[in-house]
This record gives sequence, structure tokens and C-alpha cells, in this order.
Amino acid sequence: MFSQVDQSIGRAGGGLGIGLALVKGLVESHAGTVTVSSGGVGQGSTFIVSLPVPSHAQEVVASVGEGQKARGKWRVVIADDNQDGAKTLAMLINVLGCEAHVVNDGASAVALVERLRPDLVLMDVGMPELDGLEATRRIRAHEWAVGIRIIALTGWGQESDRQRSREAGCDGHLVKPIDLPDLEKILETLSPKDAS
Repeated sequence: MFSQVDQSIGRAGGGLGIGLALVKGLVESHAGTVTVSSGGVGQGSTFIVSLPVPSHAQEVVASVGEGQKARGKWRVVIADDNQDGAKTLAMLINVLGCEAHVVNDGASAVALVERLRPDLVLMDVGMPELDGLEATRRIRAHEWAVGIRIIALTGWGQESDRQRSREAGCDGHLVKPIDLPDLEKILETLSPKDAS
């Protein structure tokens, strides 16, 4: 299952050969299919992943729409050095009817939070140079930060990790990847305001 067709030393492609097998297994476990086609050597490949839409999908979309009407349009800053992850989270925030702003380092997070005064900051703990906990401490040092909720985002979820987040001034601690229900719960804890 996990082997390259061309085992020669000079082959152009690297890897162990497990990527497509993993994708196929994951997709098929969700009743989907993966198809691959190519016109030949040097002509590239096309990969098509097809997944069924659950029958309750429209109910989920309607539920999200009702929730965003009730909560108003929050300003959310996402600070994460993983650019793809931050963009994906921003899209999710936008789907929930909120205004998302993305930065990719701790210093930029402090500057943007000071300028925007958002309702919520989703702060990655493991950013290089100025990490998320130190960025949180710097934000919390200002009086204007009193009403801002800061949630730590990290791959670590032990009680000692949560304690470090609390000590830095975070109001909560989420382990990546964030689930939609967890994100909605956080938004529901924000103070009510009119939708803009």
C-alpha cells in the first residue's frame, strides 16, 4: 500500500507514498470516492474527491443563520503563524456572521488589538519570537483591554497548559483544530449587542 512505483535514486518525486492511501481511506470512511486521472508523463494529474451531502445540511445552515442574527456582528482577531489555518478559521468566523481580522505573529496581534479593540481574540500560543502568551500579557497590561476576551489556541490541552494560559490572562483555552460548536459557545458568551 505504501510504496512508490519508481524506486530509483534519481526519481523526481519524494515521499513515502502514503498520502493518497490516507486520503482514500478517510474519504471512503465518509461514504465518498477519490478518482485520479492523468494524460501521461509530464501532463500533471487530476484528483477528484466526492463526498455526499448529509440530509440535515440545510438544517445546520439555517441553525447557523439564526445564531448569527441573535449574537450580532462581533469583531474577532485571529493571531496564528499557520497562515492556512488562520485563513480557514477566518472563513468560519465570517460564516458565523462575524468580522474576522488575521495576523500571523504576536507583535502584529498586539498592535491590531490595540487599534481595533475587538470583542474576541483567538490567540495561537506557539507563535515564534513573541508567542501568544506573551502577546496576551502585553495586551492585558492596558486598561483598554478589560472588555476583550482572549482565547488561547494550542495543540496542547493538559491542565498545566490551561493554567499557563490563565496566568497569562486568557479567558479560555481551546485545543486545535477548533470545532464549530466550541466556537459558537465562545461567541455566545460575549456581551449582547445589536447587529451592525
